[in-house]
Amino acid sequence: MNQQIIRRAFVAATAAMFGAAATAQTVSSEFVVSGDAAAHILDTTSINLATAERITQICERLATERGVAISVYVLDNDGNHVYIHRMDGQVWTNIATAEMKARTALALREPSKAQMNRAIRDPNTEWVGMDLGLFANAGGLPIIVNDQLIGAIGVGGSAPRINEGWSDELCAHNAMIEVLGPQPPVLEDLPRPRPAPTAPVPRFRATKVPESSLPSEWVVSGDAAARIFNANQISSDAARRVARSCRNWAAGRGESMSLFILAPSGDLVHGERMDGQVSLNMKTALMKAETALRSRSATSFRHAAITNNPGGFPRAVGLFDFYSEPGGLPIAVDGQLIGAIGVSGMASGEDEACAVEGLTSVFGDRVTVPVYP
Repeated sequence: MNQQIIRRAFVAATAAMFGAAATAQTVSSEFVVSGDAAAHILDTTSINLATAERITQICERLATERGVAISVYVLDNDGNHVYIHRMDGQVWTNIATAEMKARTALALREPSKAQMNRAIRDPNTEWVGMDLGLFANAGGLPIIVNDQLIGAIGVGGSAPRINEGWSDELCAHNAMIEVLGPQPPVLEDLPRPRPAPTAPVPRFRATKVPESSLPSEWVVSGDAAARIFNANQISSDAARRVARSCRNWAAGRGESMSLFILAPSGDLVHGERMDGQVSLNMKTALMKAETALRSRSATSFRHAAITNNPGGFPRAVGLFDFYSEPGGLPIAVDGQLIGAIGVSGMASGEDEACAVEGLTSVFGDRVTVPVYP
């Protein structure tokens, strides 16, 4: 019975998708990839970077007004990354659940709360859905313009305050209204039965707030640093500024790029895909950042080493799972590691130069960058 419910949901979603394709109106180029970028990816119905960024920034502003922190994940209608950003103090589960919510909304073509409500009515439904990769929690919404699906958004990281008009879902919903115009009303919040607590819930004793020798605008600080026990992690604002500088540098050369910035723990802090980039560019950008973080070196160093000694290639790739193309750098400021960056997708091959431009624009000569003879 539970499997039939899930199957019906997917059948309905598929029918809705094909029905929309048959009747969809033209989506304004204001919201989707257009021009040469659309021609390159063979898609004129995918949410563009500008729209994804605007929705995310508004949702972040709404969260700041409420005194909470969130993580936001925006996917295109093929499930590729477009824009990812987490506010300071967020942990791995916050960004992970934001992605799962977005992917659930994309798979079902309906709010992730619909799956949550099904699970509330019948808990077994949640287990069936988990086998299909569905996350039964509110906060994920499909992004639809003129009956055309252009992407999906997931917001995670904050506890709902329904009586106060706040939740992850409402954050996304209200941000989409501000950017895209009127949206369908959010689904009903069903009461979720909770058993009376029988075990004490432990907490950590208050500890000293960690401090860094670096300027507070560059690293996580205050209560956010206390929550993650780390004051040497690149701040969300600094990561966004690095990405924008790299983006502007690439655009000024008539190019585009994909970028990921990681915390020293390997968690995502920021990610974005400029219009015209394909999924391979995003994947390699992430692999470069991960390689730079694990190796504590620029991926260009390993690329040069492999070029000079091809016999080292199997060890670097096969044993260590390193990606050895230029564009990945550890982010070390005054000798302190605060993250890693990976850039990919520039036709000129100037991925590393774009990353260096982003880093030096924010950190100046205090950041460690490659020097060539």
